[in-house]
Amino acid sequence: MVARTPAGEMRAFPIAENIHTNHILDFSIVPARVTPKVAATAESLGKAIAEKLGVVGLLAIELFVTEGDELLVNELAPRPHNSGHYTMDACITSQFEQHVRAVCGLPLGDPSLVLPAVMVNILGDAWSWRDDQLTGDPDWASLLAAPRAKLHLYGKREPRVGRKMGHFTVTADTVDQALALARALKAKLGRE
Repeated sequence: MVARTPAGEMRAFPIAENIHTNHILDFSIVPARVTPKVAATAESLGKAIAEKLGVVGLLAIELFVTEGDELLVNELAPRPHNSGHYTMDACITSQFEQHVRAVCGLPLGDPSLVLPAVMVNILGDAWSWRDDQLTGDPDWASLLAAPRAKLHLYGKREPRVGRKMGHFTVTADTVDQALALARALKAKLGRE
């Protein structure tokens, strides 16, 4: 994720490693578990794409890493993106604030990661269902009991299987600790 102002100032957010389940983003792990060389190449590539396109605002770039550590561009999204939601709880400046700063030509904020983090999408699958009928909400109390978990619900009226209803972010001292806690909390939410 790269932000660019009209004057060409650019800042990149820490690289996220995304895990998809059934073609839907499930986990974003930050910092990504890639080599420093891959992370540096991804940042350089992202800035080069933003510069070449003359982006003003935020550009989310989805990359694939091959077994030989080659980077392949899969998708560009010229806006804040679900895979950058971790920035709300884990970075000095969030993707949303950075986007506004960039579009308004203001100095860009510090995108540094404060703590390793894992963002987990919450799908409508987390609600209890029986015979396609909604029978109960996820166990929000178990999630909110974790002091390093932050819950964000999107205010959508109807949960549906496969629909993104919100997300939560877990921070920890290490990325492995954050991922372990995120997986445990997701398992407690519901049937997801």
